[in-house]
Amino acid sequence: MWSIIREAFDKTLLVAKAYGILHITNSYLCTVALAYGPSMIPAINLTGDLILAERISPRIRKVGVGDIVVVRSPVVPSRVVTKRVVGMEGDRVTYLPDPHNSDEVRSIVVPRGHVWIQGDNIYNSKDSRDFGPVPYALVEAKLLWRVWPPKDFGPMQHIAR
Repeated sequence: MWSIIREAFDKTLLVAKAYGILHITNSYLCTVALAYGPSMIPAINLTGDLILAERISPRIRKVGVGDIVVVRSPVVPSRVVTKRVVGMEGDRVTYLPDPHNSDEVRSIVVPRGHVWIQGDNIYNSKDSRDFGPVPYALVEAKLLWRVWPPKDFGPMQHIAR
């Protein structure tokens, strides 16, 4: 009787350890993200890509211009968005606030502790052009490697601007 209880306890403990390791890995080291939608075309497919995203770079301030990042939405905090970093604090960013209806160009200096993010498809993206600079603390991960679809398997494209 005690051996059955001991065996069940050992298996439960093993499962708990596995979940603990998985939680720590997913929360602090890396995660698999599903990125989809029109805002990052052509870097990310409209129907979605499965991407390995690492969480260490944002914590040690190693995110830079050209990186594609996962950001907690400043407008809808329950959502995350995938965008490209276009400007870091102190950078002057020039952008088109409404590329559909106007050729007006605006310029902004990204404030301290913030980043400027934009979708690669400026004609179909809600980004810093709409809600302004994003606090750096909302940057959750940096995309590293496309896992799915297999034809696109490989590192994410970094664009230095």
